Amino acid sequence: MSIRLYGICHAIVALLLTGVPAGLGIAASSGQEHSTVLSHDLDIELIPDTHELIGRDHVNAEVPIDAATVAFSIAPTLHVESVALIARMDQKYEPDSTLELTFTTDTVSVPSSQRVVITLPRAHDGQVTLAWTYRGIIDDPPKEPRHLRFVTPSETAGHIGPEGVYLSGESQWYPDIEGSFSTFRLKVQVPDSWTVVTQGHQEAGTVSGGRVSSMWVVPERSEALTLVANTFVTKSRTWTSRGGQPIELATYFFADNAHLADEYLDATATYLDAYIPILGEFPFDRFSVVENFFASGLGMPSFTLLGSGSIQRHYIQPYALGHEIVHSWIGNSVFNRAGHGNWVEGLTTFLANYYWHELTHDDRQAFEQRRMMLEGYSVYVDPEQDYPVARFVTKSDEKDNAIGYQKSAFVFHQLRREIGDDAFWRGLKVFVGQYRNRPADWRNIEAVFAQESRHDLRSFFEQWIERGGAPSLSLGAADAHLVKGNDGRPVWEMTIRVRQDGPTFRMPVPLKIVMKNGVETKWVPVEASVESTAHVSVSDQPLLVQLDPELTIFRRIARSQLTPMLNGYATDRTRTVVGAFSDPASPLQRIITRIADQEARLSDSRKTQVLSGGGATIPRNGSVLVLAGAEQKSIVDPIAAESCGDFVRLGEEGFRVDGETYEGTEMAVLLTCRRAHAPGSVVTILYGFSSAAVEKVSRFLFYYGWQSYVVFRNGTVVKRGLWQDEPEMKEVRIHATQ
Repeated sequence: MSIRLYGICHAIVALLLTGVPAGLGIAASSGQEHSTVLSHDLDIELIPDTHELIGRDHVNAEVPIDAATVAFSIAPTLHVESVALIARMDQKYEPDSTLELTFTTDTVSVPSSQRVVITLPRAHDGQVTLAWTYRGIIDDPPKEPRHLRFVTPSETAGHIGPEGVYLSGESQWYPDIEGSFSTFRLKVQVPDSWTVVTQGHQEAGTVSGGRVSSMWVVPERSEALTLVANTFVTKSRTWTSRGGQPIELATYFFADNAHLADEYLDATATYLDAYIPILGEFPFDRFSVVENFFASGLGMPSFTLLGSGSIQRHYIQPYALGHEIVHSWIGNSVFNRAGHGNWVEGLTTFLANYYWHELTHDDRQAFEQRRMMLEGYSVYVDPEQDYPVARFVTKSDEKDNAIGYQKSAFVFHQLRREIGDDAFWRGLKVFVGQYRNRPADWRNIEAVFAQESRHDLRSFFEQWIERGGAPSLSLGAADAHLVKGNDGRPVWEMTIRVRQDGPTFRMPVPLKIVMKNGVETKWVPVEASVESTAHVSVSDQPLLVQLDPELTIFRRIARSQLTPMLNGYATDRTRTVVGAFSDPASPLQRIITRIADQEARLSDSRKTQVLSGGGATIPRNGSVLVLAGAEQKSIVDPIAAESCGDFVRLGEEGFRVDGETYEGTEMAVLLTCRRAHAPGSVVTILYGFSSAAVEKVSRFLFYYGWQSYVVFRNGTVVKRGLWQDEPEMKEVRIHATQ
């Protein structure tokens, strides 16, 4: 998590879209807004047992020549002892080589910060070096996230403690000016047996007097410096790209996970081998996977910080480790421009979470990613709460995720089709190279892709980036008649109507035409109107028409057409949870408690109704979550039979799902079906045969929100799948031959 948005995923940052609150990093004199830090030379001592930091920093800053003051921000828990101006050889400060400066401090509440306003000498040449000494405590223990997604980063602004050190830009552990891009030199002391990891490369290290000292250099400009420290087992290797670039790969794991090092090193090499040809030379000379003492999935320049649980769960998937590696280019080399919309997460999600599956020819998983993008937007973004991609800054809830990550990623997917593969991939590499170590925004992206494709992309970016909403598409009537073609052969001329509900968009739409002896897909233009008419020709008699069955265009999907899944329950406006278990110590009670804690801030109209089993009457409206053990089969059976039909059979010693039978006390199943007699709502059942079978599942339940069924053995997934209907079809009406 960081006040700046450099490649850090899933952060909860208290910055508003309007930017930095008044007073933070802004001095009283005119011209202060142009001040910037060029470099830091830090000397830091960390004392974990007392949560203490002792710091010295030589800050080289550029300020307007006429500025009488310059303002910095630093953590409110750090006491600034002194600030002195270091004279350069061409300056005339007498009689000393340093000049003590006066400064004032005040606090800013949102986000919590200390503003230090320094009075400068009347004569300065616009570039000053300030020697800071400061010390204090940074102790914000990581807290559990405040939402139902259990596998999310813990929340902390920074922590120094016996369990570990985590200091990011949000920790404000060194003095800085908002919006600066600077280089760093860092000397840091930690207790003996501890290891420091930060950005850049390590130049030296010594051990003396029970303390370990290391020197790090960050030669490339960066938005912020993140430092972590702990007792690690380290493993490294040098890997060389196909283009000859040597990159040091390393893992810093706790002893319990050290045996997983090679798995992560191999996966890192695989992702680098795939993305370097796409994005260009790797921006750093090293990349490390570092284990964190709290739950996290964070990407920093030259390393990623993953929680122990993630490491243990083999967090090497493209949406996980691959995503953080892509951030090395997108966000950590090319920066997001402060005060503008965040494009970084959308492009990274497109490249890692989605395009990886195209790259590896996994068509099924590529389709699944498109489905989750569209359905995630459709369930989490109410039309009245929607906003443009250009206004996304950081994720604070699933609505932001659906807009800033998923919709944004899909827009890049559509841009690729708009301009063609060659222009898209050429434009991407040009963009990354042109803006390396520089900030960029959506207009810069538009300009580069327009230049490389020789297309005017203004209307595309205006519609998909600067405007909110999404089209809701459906098929109207489809007609066909047989005519003689230009070559004299018979041709079926079709007229197909495409309707839009809500906001209207102009876009190409794929129509799949099922014929007597084959299938064809035709892309047709749809105008920004309630109904558009498309005219297409096919060589065989058409029977049926489907609208975008492969989910290749961005659109809103009606709740009644969504895949049955737990996220359908979680986002329904009317929800009921049924506790069909008698043991108050059951792990299933944990789910009810977490739901209640989550909803404590909500109005009564949005809260989940909680019912106990044993004759409780379930409301006829809304979605239902049933938490049950095998002893409550008599309660669960009628609920499952009414909505799931033949999909599922529950027994006292096992269950049958998707044609397979599972038995044993270690088994559990999470299944979701469309709720009978309540269109748009679902029934979700978690059914287990012992406390052990549901204990782990209860902690991570909402992590499995995208599937219709998930089968577990001792909390480990053994199978998952979807109940999916055939896409909506319209029968083609055949008219008499003309």
